[in-house]
Amino acid sequence: MRIRILGQSIPASIAVIALVEGALAFLAVYAATLLRFPAGVAQPQRLAEELGPLWPGALLFSAILVTCILAFGLYSARQRAQAVGVLVRVAAALLIASCIVAAIFFFIPGLRLARDAAAARDVAVLTVLFAGGGLLASRLLLARYVDENILKRRVLVYGAGAGAAAIASLRRSADRRAFTLVGFIQPPGEAREVPSERLLAPAGDLGSLCERLNVTEVVVAMDDRRSGFPLRELLDCRLEGIEVTELLTFLERETGRVRIDVLNPSWMIFGQGFRRDPLRLFSSRALDLLASLTLFPLALPVMLLTVLAIKLEDGWRAPAVYSQARVGLGGHIFKVIKFRSMHQDAERHGAQWAQRQDPRTTRVGAVIRKLRIDELPQIVNVLRGQMSFVGPRPERPEFVADLEVKIPYYAQRHCVRPGLTGWAQLCYHYGASEQDALEKLQYDLFYVKNNSLLFDLTILVQTAEVVLLGKGAR
Repeated sequence: MRIRILGQSIPASIAVIALVEGALAFLAVYAATLLRFPAGVAQPQRLAEELGPLWPGALLFSAILVTCILAFGLYSARQRAQAVGVLVRVAAALLIASCIVAAIFFFIPGLRLARDAAAARDVAVLTVLFAGGGLLASRLLLARYVDENILKRRVLVYGAGAGAAAIASLRRSADRRAFTLVGFIQPPGEAREVPSERLLAPAGDLGSLCERLNVTEVVVAMDDRRSGFPLRELLDCRLEGIEVTELLTFLERETGRVRIDVLNPSWMIFGQGFRRDPLRLFSSRALDLLASLTLFPLALPVMLLTVLAIKLEDGWRAPAVYSQARVGLGGHIFKVIKFRSMHQDAERHGAQWAQRQDPRTTRVGAVIRKLRIDELPQIVNVLRGQMSFVGPRPERPEFVADLEVKIPYYAQRHCVRPGLTGWAQLCYHYGASEQDALEKLQYDLFYVKNNSLLFDLTILVQTAEVVLLGKGAR
C-alpha cells in the first residue's frame, strides 16, 4: 500500500517506519530528561516550571533526525544495506543530527533542554543514546516480527501479453516491495507471454474473483483494448472500492521510472504530471538561489584547495577549471563549468564516454570525481539560471544528437533545467553507454512528470549519501 504526501507516492511501510522512529526520537528527549531529573517523576509540574516546555526541542530533534535518516537512504525502497551498513548509517545520522541540533540550541538558547549548560549537555547525551537504541531496536523488531505483507496491496493483472509480462519481469525487491502479485487473467484472444502457472481461471465475473482472492487493485495490462475490454466489470470493481490502475501508471509508481518499452504519447498528454505551472517554476528557482548562496561560502575553502591540488600535480600553468558545451533547457547549448579531472589532452581523439578506472583521469581528478567536488563550480551555472540543483544531468551535444535518433522521447528530458543532482543519479549508476542513457532516461522522465518542491528536497537530502559514500561516481 502507498500513501500520497504533497503529491509524492510513498510506500506505507516506509511511512510507518518513519513515523515510529520519529516518535521514538521525540520520546527519547522525555526519557533522558526524567533520567537526569528523577524527581520530575513525582513532581512533573515542578520539573516543567524549572525546565520549561520540552516539546519544542523534542519535536525539533525528531524532525532533524528523521531528515538525516532520510539523507542516508534508510527510508529508500531501494536501500539494500546489510546490518552493519544500517548500523553505520544510523550512527552517522545521529551524529549529524546532534551537531545540527547543538548548533541550533547555541544560537537559540530558549530551545535548550535545560537552562543549566551542564544539565543540558547531560540530557543531550542521554537523548542521543536513547534515540540510537530505539532506532536499532525498532529496525530489528520490524525485520523480525512484523509481516511486511500486511501493508502490501494484493494486485491482480488483467492481461497476459507483452504488457503484463513487464510486471511479471519485475525482479528487484525494491520494485515489488509495496505489492503482492496474485496472478494474471488472460483476456480472450490475447497471446500469453507470462508464466502459465501464474494464470488464474476466470471463474465467475471479475468482481467475484477479486472478492474471493481479497484483491485490492486490478492492473489493466491488455495489449489490445479494442475487443473484449471488460468495461462493466472494471466499473463494478471500482465502485466496490477496488483500485483500477493502467499498466504504465502502475509500473511508474512501483519502479520510480517511466518504462519506455510500454510508453505511449497519449499517457503523457492526458495523464497527471508533466506540468510546469508558475508556482512550481518560482519554487524551483527560489530553492536554486537559496541552496547556491548557502553552499557557495561553505564550499569555497574546498574549491580553493582543489585548485591548489590540481596546480601542484599538473603545474602552475595548467588550467584548474574548464568549460564544456552541454544541452540545457529547451535544447539550448550552454557552457558547464567544472574542475578539470582529466589530462589536458584527454579528448584529442574526440568526445567519448567516461569509463570505470578511466586512464585519462589524473590522480587528483580521481579523488574529486569520487567525492563530486569537480561539480562544485556548477554553482555558478545555477546562479546564472542555466542549471538547477535538481534535474536531469546535462549531456554533451555530440551525444544528444545521436541519442535523440536512437532513443524515443529522449528530447523530453530537456523540458526542465538540467541539474547538479537528480533522481536518475540516485537510482542508477553513472551512465557510460547508450544502454545506460536509455535506463537513466526512464528515471529522468519520472522526475519530469512528478517534479515538485518536496521531491526536489527529498533528492537533495538523499544526495548526501551519494556524496559521503561515493556511490555512482566515475
